[in-house]
Amino acid sequence: MSPFFQQAVNALGWALLHFVWQGLLIALLLAVLLNFIASAHVRTRYATAYIALITCICLPAKEFLFRMSEKYASKEASASSEIPIQLGLDTTSIWLDFMTWLDVHMNDIVVAWMICVAVLAIRMCMGLLWIAAYTHPKRSKPDPFWQARIDQMSQQFHIRRRVIFRVVEDLDGLVTAGVVRPMIMLPAAMLSGMPVDLLEMLLAHEMAHIKRHNYLLNLIQSVIEMILFYHPAVWWISKQIRNNREEIADDLAARVTGEPRRLALALSELASFQFATPQLAQAAHGGNLMSRIKRLVKPEVSTVNWRAAVAILGIATSCLAVYANANVPVTAVAVVDISQQAMDAAKLAIERDGDKKPIIDFKNCKPEYPRGSIRREESGVVQTSVLVASDGRILKAKVDRSTGFPDLDNAVTTALENCAVKAIPGQVNGENAMLWVKLQYVWKLK
Repeated sequence: MSPFFQQAVNALGWALLHFVWQGLLIALLLAVLLNFIASAHVRTRYATAYIALITCICLPAKEFLFRMSEKYASKEASASSEIPIQLGLDTTSIWLDFMTWLDVHMNDIVVAWMICVAVLAIRMCMGLLWIAAYTHPKRSKPDPFWQARIDQMSQQFHIRRRVIFRVVEDLDGLVTAGVVRPMIMLPAAMLSGMPVDLLEMLLAHEMAHIKRHNYLLNLIQSVIEMILFYHPAVWWISKQIRNNREEIADDLAARVTGEPRRLALALSELASFQFATPQLAQAAHGGNLMSRIKRLVKPEVSTVNWRAAVAILGIATSCLAVYANANVPVTAVAVVDISQQAMDAAKLAIERDGDKKPIIDFKNCKPEYPRGSIRREESGVVQTSVLVASDGRILKAKVDRSTGFPDLDNAVTTALENCAVKAIPGQVNGENAMLWVKLQYVWKLK
């Protein structure tokens, strides 16, 4: 083996080994940063995680180039032991034996890494070929109606490139692929098995992926995962990126169409399909599907995790928490206090006095049986607590005892909170008051 090639192998090997602790440090810093970022700022979370992933590939590359430079070669020639000098570690006999073993077997380590990367590269190429095979005209066919609808969506999303729509008979899930020539491929089973309005929402989600060039970004991410496959931190960071990417696409699709609840319903229908789509392609079923549905139906309030600040920065934040709770947002309409303190007070009032509980008639706000639950033959009893204002408005509904099926639980709480008919308010000491009332709803298939 030539001296230059041996130097390259050693430089690559030590760069990969150094990334073991560097990757852990990057993942730790990212976890701290994500705790500081409010959950509503999903774009900031996505950008932070993607920057962390790019840093993961830049550090080993920088280490490799440094070790291949003449400056490092001259420094290495005058050093008796490389690793103790680089890391400042104690030169104990155990440590020196371990470093010697690594140095002796460095060629084997690099060869094993290259074999694994080659296998993953072949797998990635097979995935690209899998996608390319479905884009061939022989395996897909156009649909004039949906192509016209896609062209209209392109104008809504301000996409200049023409997006091609194809229907594929033997495809398992909705797939979006292509950088220069984006294409949306829809399984024929979904075309015939889903309502038109829900299918339109799923296509809007895919258009959001195209708008943000997510296919290209996902390819770059897959290459980094392939090179740094051995580090769990890389896979954890990639998971954060993919989850946030799907949430951003949901937000963009909901904002353009103006129908977040219909998108949530479309995603719940999508959960009933079986998928086998490679990660190289963008698909609407990516990420945590149930959390995405809940996020669309009930957007989380922007909050900051100050506990992480206490742990990392060592500052007292109790005064900031009190200040944040004291500033309740006020709108132009009448504001009803539904803070945690008010809800607890309402609960105590009904338990202490209990003059008259609120009355809610499920006939006025009957939930619809989710189609996916019917298909899966899900049934059961859900017990809820409902907060009713003094004027009869339903302010909040929460599940006390679940049926064991999230779709059934969410259908009940959503129907109660969106009920157009007011309930009969409860009374305490002869006056209308905001009170909790317990209800149960039985889901039963005929």
